[in-house]
Amino acid sequence: MRVLVTGATSGIGRQLALDYHRDGHEVWALGRNQAVLDELSTEGMQAVRLDLEDRQATLEWFAAMTPIELAILNAGSCEYVNLPHFDSELVSRVMRSNVESMAVCIEGVLPLLRQGEKPHLVGVGSSAAYVPLSRAEAYGASKAAIEYMIKTLRIDLYQEQIDVSLVCPGFVKTPLTDKNDFSMPFRLSVGDASKRIRRGIEKRQLEIHFPKRFTYILKALSLIPEPLWIRISQRMVRNIG
Repeated sequence: MRVLVTGATSGIGRQLALDYHRDGHEVWALGRNQAVLDELSTEGMQAVRLDLEDRQATLEWFAAMTPIELAILNAGSCEYVNLPHFDSELVSRVMRSNVESMAVCIEGVLPLLRQGEKPHLVGVGSSAAYVPLSRAEAYGASKAAIEYMIKTLRIDLYQEQIDVSLVCPGFVKTPLTDKNDFSMPFRLSVGDASKRIRRGIEKRQLEIHFPKRFTYILKALSLIPEPLWIRISQRMVRNIG
């Protein structure tokens, strides 16, 4: 199987690229860290340095590619808003990195998936999209946008028989989460996260969320009437402060 992974030079993306390659698949690993790309190339992968925020360069690269069976769009970043200063440029950066770059990849990869056998498009979101969380005005909004985009594509690509899956991880130990200054319950290793994602992809699950003991709590909280959740979350923030 020909597999494409974006954000393949760090965290979950790197582990997915390594694991698919070691399982005998042909892997195209896209990222920006040249040192890690060289490492992946040494492993035998097709490692490509590409800035997904450069729309023209990204689309030109995809236009020169051959068919793909599985595309895992994982690239993204995380920044938190720290009030009282609301930084609109921070919001723009996160949206460009997480939402706009994924949209560009979708535009580029769909023609390749249409040529592949049993094509599968996978977008990596976050369980942070389930409920409003403190300081996540940018990150949470970007992941909510990804969720909506992926779920809508699932409807619109149905007749073309392109399967579409959404990945919503909880906390995973990566260079991004290592920067967090708050408690991260049930945090998993990248190896465990990769295993769960690959298992879900193999089953062609619509939504791959984990760890269940964490994501089901967030899903349950999302069912609470909004005024009640706002009061609960405000109290939590007050207690932290």
